[in-house]
Amino acid sequence: MMKVGTGFVVAALAVLLSGCTDVEKALNRGGDTPCSEYVTQDQDKKRVTITKLVKQQTGEKNEPAGTVVDATLISVDLLCAAQRNAETPIKNADVAGIFVNK
Repeated sequence: MMKVGTGFVVAALAVLLSGCTDVEKALNRGGDTPCSEYVTQDQDKKRVTITKLVKQQTGEKNEPAGTVVDATLISVDLLCAAQRNAETPIKNADVAGIFVNK
């Protein structure tokens, strides 16, 4: 029984120490992620978030083109950095939100 418990702990640590896991990708909120959370994510997590946002917006199941993800990532980075309301979901981040709370 001790071997099973030790194996579970080792597996759990491996998941925690790896980058964006399938679990993280599944739990990622995509477009519903607030700007305040998005701006604190590392580049890998931002890419996962933006990829999920693009899939939500297009309704596609396939991975979007890298150029689409890159362009969206740059736009959301700029918009979220300037949003007056930090809790604005990234799907709603826009130029108007820079000037007024949304």
